[in-house]
Amino acid sequence: MLERFRAGASRLLTPIALFLNRHGVSPDLVTAVGTAVVMLAALICYPMGWLWQGSLVIAVFVLADMIDGLMAKLSGTASKWGAFLDSSLDRLGDGAIFGGLLLYFAYERDAPIWAGITLAALVMGQLTSYVRARAESLGFEANGGLAARADRILIGLLATFLEGLGVPWTLEIAMTFLAVAGLVTVAQRSRSVYRQAKAP
Repeated sequence: MLERFRAGASRLLTPIALFLNRHGVSPDLVTAVGTAVVMLAALICYPMGWLWQGSLVIAVFVLADMIDGLMAKLSGTASKWGAFLDSSLDRLGDGAIFGGLLLYFAYERDAPIWAGITLAALVMGQLTSYVRARAESLGFEANGGLAARADRILIGLLATFLEGLGVPWTLEIAMTFLAVAGLVTVAQRSRSVYRQAKAP
């Protein structure tokens, strides 16, 4: 759903990308540093119950996921290696965010049921990305669906931020929605690939 806003976000982030390029910063370095900070914030702040604080830090550095690609495009250094690194580290960052929330439910809240639902959201999110990657490796397209990566991250961070501010049930509702939406998205993408594979 949110992928349609990527062009507008790219225009807003272009000045930052140009600034980093002028100062000789490598896009791969931005990718690695952004992922490292996201992982540290998620796996330290969330299990400690620092929900809104961790979400603010993560939201800032999640932007590195777009900035690195812009930097490579603007500098003419885009490569298959960069795309591979970016996609691989995205999975690490996503896993850390939802893994941190799982630990929050398991230890800070002592709520194993919600920890399990968060695990389901994590697994379905990773499977969503895998289905797309596998389909593209076979020459098919498997984009879109109910909840793409940008949707999952935004919903997860917003709900966690609001939960940290004391708004009740936002995180539980968000994790339930993401678990179900992930399943629906996998089904949508799988159906799309099936149709392409069976097309004459």
